[in-house]
Amino acid sequence: MEQTSTATLTEKKHLWWQNGVVYQIYPRSFQDSNGDGIGDLKGIISRLDYLQWLGADCVWLSPIYPSPMADFGYDISDYRGIHPLFGNMDDFDELLHEVHSRGMKLLLDLVPNHTSDQHPWFLESKSSRHNPKRDWYIWQDARPDGSLPNNWLSVFGGHAWEWDDQTGQYYYHAFLKEQPDLNWRNPEVQQAMLDVMRFWLEKGVDGFRVDVMWHMIKDEQLRDNPPAPDSKFDASDLIYNHYSPVYSTDQPEVHEIVRMMRNLTDQYDERVIIGEIYLPIPKLVTYYGHDNKGAHLPFNFQLLTLPWESAAIASAIDQYEGALPAEGWPNWVLSNHDQPRIASRVGRSQAKVAAMMLLTLRGTPTIYYGDEIGMRDVAIPMEEVIDPQGLNMPELNVSRDPARTPMQWNDDIYAGFSMHKPWLRLPYNSARVNVEVQQENPYSMLNYYRKLIALRKEHTALNVGSYRPVYADDQLISYIREYGNARYLIILNLSHRPGYFRPKKDFFKGQILLSTEIERVGMNVEGVITLGGDEALLIKID
Repeated sequence: MEQTSTATLTEKKHLWWQNGVVYQIYPRSFQDSNGDGIGDLKGIISRLDYLQWLGADCVWLSPIYPSPMADFGYDISDYRGIHPLFGNMDDFDELLHEVHSRGMKLLLDLVPNHTSDQHPWFLESKSSRHNPKRDWYIWQDARPDGSLPNNWLSVFGGHAWEWDDQTGQYYYHAFLKEQPDLNWRNPEVQQAMLDVMRFWLEKGVDGFRVDVMWHMIKDEQLRDNPPAPDSKFDASDLIYNHYSPVYSTDQPEVHEIVRMMRNLTDQYDERVIIGEIYLPIPKLVTYYGHDNKGAHLPFNFQLLTLPWESAAIASAIDQYEGALPAEGWPNWVLSNHDQPRIASRVGRSQAKVAAMMLLTLRGTPTIYYGDEIGMRDVAIPMEEVIDPQGLNMPELNVSRDPARTPMQWNDDIYAGFSMHKPWLRLPYNSARVNVEVQQENPYSMLNYYRKLIALRKEHTALNVGSYRPVYADDQLISYIREYGNARYLIILNLSHRPGYFRPKKDFFKGQILLSTEIERVGMNVEGVITLGGDEALLIKID
């Protein structure tokens, strides 16, 4: 418990992606500038001053490329363009300039695992078994008995193989049938995607968040996936999570692909690769690569996927810190466009506790747009659901629409997002849960987030300092951030009941810099420290 998780950090230079705060924007939902009810690039430009005021250092955009929108942009038909819904390349160039002029960075979503079925590559591939691009995708004959090539399933439900009448073979799609998977074992595919990356890097983007990185290579033998250990196996069950995707994902060869991406990125100054990887910690950390030449930041989703229980989370934090390679930099996420919002998972009071955790743990934090004002998932009537995951599996209530609703800016009829009806509905309370209202309220979630980010920037220990766990029980998590002689104690109460911080070995005294209860700021504490339910404390240790 006493050892620090990193060597002394004094004198070490940290890069922007290590000490900065990343802010994820879902472009359809951030700001509409032309009144069509869908967010766009000019809308984002108009809100950059807000992001700068908040303290964001980097903006990550979900896909903005041309797409038939079968999966709302994650089915790309042209990797080098801008969808007209969002604007044009001049708008993008202006956005990039405006972001950089504010001292901020811009990341794009890269979707290398699959394309749209309308991408020219796939149209060529399916035109004939003899087309030069046939092997750019994963085509397979039926089994001798006429059945599917194997039992792999789509993440969105149903079989992952789609029959093509014209050429008499199946193609593989890990997601929608409109999203055929590329064959990353083909060197031509590798080169084509590296060329895509180079195109945007030459434009000046600061890096990429790489979609479903762990899916990119599949088992060469296409072996059947086994049932998941905790599933009640039924041969007719076509739900993805009821099988263990041990052959359709996370293959050893994927690391060489990630290394290729890293080698290209390293040819440019201070660019970053963030990998989307939903894997247990021991497998996740392998994506840092040999000699840390893989992804700079394999996304760590522990806070997003674990039950909100102090013992489980404290254990996961320590396991993650212990598993990181010597130079591997940690990162943390509370919400994203594919998962329920933090305020819906744990409630608004605990969302404040979660925010302090996110912004005081060692590593790079990523904030999902709207979390800073406590936005919750919006109840979307069944007849208004448009997310393919929700439409394909309506009985499971897994639509991602509720977490993708428009940003709530003010108390106008459409919350300042648009002049006309938005593509997804707003909550009934948007007139009182919005940026404008919260900016004027010193007790608001927004001002709490802003203060947390400011403290993180002001105190080096909270930014790049070492991490040491102190104490955890069935209510509390506590740890110390340290840099040089400066030490800060963070205590988080993950329950609704009062709790008592009383570690067996240590005695602490200091001053509260920030609390979820603002009235405690400036108070001195020592010894046994009492916390209210849903309270978090940031204490400067004397």
